[in-house]
Amino acid sequence: MGADEALVEAAGGRSRRPRRRAAEVESAVLRAAVEELTEHGYGGFTMDRVAARAATNKTAIYRRWPSRTALAFAAYKQMVARPESPPDTGELRSDVIELLRSAADRMSSPVGTEVLRGLMLDARREPGLMAGIREELAQGEPGTMLTILARAVARGEARQEALIPRIATLPVALLRNEHLMEGAGPISDRAIAEIVDQVFLPLVHPR
Repeated sequence: MGADEALVEAAGGRSRRPRRRAAEVESAVLRAAVEELTEHGYGGFTMDRVAARAATNKTAIYRRWPSRTALAFAAYKQMVARPESPPDTGELRSDVIELLRSAADRMSSPVGTEVLRGLMLDARREPGLMAGIREELAQGEPGTMLTILARAVARGEARQEALIPRIATLPVALLRNEHLMEGAGPISDRAIAEIVDQVFLPLVHPR
């Protein structure tokens, strides 16, 4: 983002406020975007409303986010922020189930349904953004699951050969497919257990 805006619209006329740094403006815009998505959903999400709430102008927003969809995706990532550390229960199965339950809660929330589905539809016109959304959806991305798998390998619960990103991303990818195929509503514990017990654990357990 370039130079900070010097003037903002104030009630009853225009007044001069101290200039905000670029990072402060960006933080205000993201906060406003999250609030707008929470209150009005993706269908009611507009750059005008975000700009007014953040006390900035659309030009400043477009310098950082080139489209409404790009800003909504940045806000979405703020809304569904991942836990700072992977589950560590001492057992591979319970670690993965805990991770998938957390991911399922995010997917099944109003944010994960209405907002994400709207994003997916609009992002088809923006290939670069679509790639970013797909990467975001793949998280507990390799890093989180690779940490869980590495612990399991050290305990003898998983094969060293299973410690690769393609295998690590599989449980969340299957969970995402379950969510997209089944539509609105929570993902059942049964579906999560089937992903873990029938697919993932047989794939990674020592042979």
